[in-house]
Amino acid sequence: MLFRSTTEADLDRVVSVKADEPISWIPADRYLVELGQGMYRPEWTWIAEDGDRVVARALWWGQSGSEHPIALDCLHVDASVADRAAVAAELLTAGLNAFAGQGARKLPLYNLTLPCGWREDPAVTAALAWRRNAALAAGLTDEVERLRLEWTPDVGVPASRGRLTFDEASDEEFLYVFQRIAVGSLDGETRRNLAAKGAEATARDEMDFYLNCPGKREWWRLARTPEGEAVGLAIPSATPYNPNVGYLGVVPELRGRGYVDDLLAEITRVHAEAGAELITATTDTGNAPMAAAFARAGYRTAQIRMIYSAPES
Repeated sequence: MLFRSTTEADLDRVVSVKADEPISWIPADRYLVELGQGMYRPEWTWIAEDGDRVVARALWWGQSGSEHPIALDCLHVDASVADRAAVAAELLTAGLNAFAGQGARKLPLYNLTLPCGWREDPAVTAALAWRRNAALAAGLTDEVERLRLEWTPDVGVPASRGRLTFDEASDEEFLYVFQRIAVGSLDGETRRNLAAKGAEATARDEMDFYLNCPGKREWWRLARTPEGEAVGLAIPSATPYNPNVGYLGVVPELRGRGYVDDLLAEITRVHAEAGAELITATTDTGNAPMAAAFARAGYRTAQIRMIYSAPES
């Protein structure tokens, strides 16, 4: 079996692959549109060939200006393959090794979308099982379950309690507060990064990530008490598809006072006043306080995502 990235000559074969499972599927029309925008690319699209048949497909995605892919969006192995997990693992390994060889500093994660209540659907759990085994075998061994949440205008903008001011600040001020917030965070990725490389490097990586998102830097706000004490960060951001809740966090010594609601209300207000019809957000299922804050603000759970990533070295 041959594992390789595609060329433009493979396009018809790539888009003709059909889904047979109710899980994480990128349809041909979306692939073609985003291929034209540089978010999918032939060199980020990998296939497994058995003779002249394409028996597996992996679609890695990145932003239009990305040098390397950010996430695996779609992984499929034909049902005729006896060991789907083994073939998928070889395909993922080939792609990840190629990206590493091309200088990718951080290997792309695998972002696997599931419906709410997926554990009660045998077809979904079976589809997840072989993909999960493949991801783990390919070295993507950090597993996190995340909620994907949505806000729409019909639920209304959360009311501000007027307890905080929200000010612009320098990159140095934001970096300092990013670093403070990282300590004691319940976010799974932040905790892993903190353990692997410390608070300063974790904060710098998080800040760099949001600086490179489609959202605008001028949206960022530092939250303070009326006396000027830094409370946390409220960072409205955006994906290539819609506005989102980029980052919010409260410094450790002020947690437990409900400030998370004030930060989320501010982010929601910024997007709503700009005319947003949909705001998305994500949080780990293990971060119960953040999930509860989203629920209080009118965000509903739309999907579940399983995230598989390589451990930080």
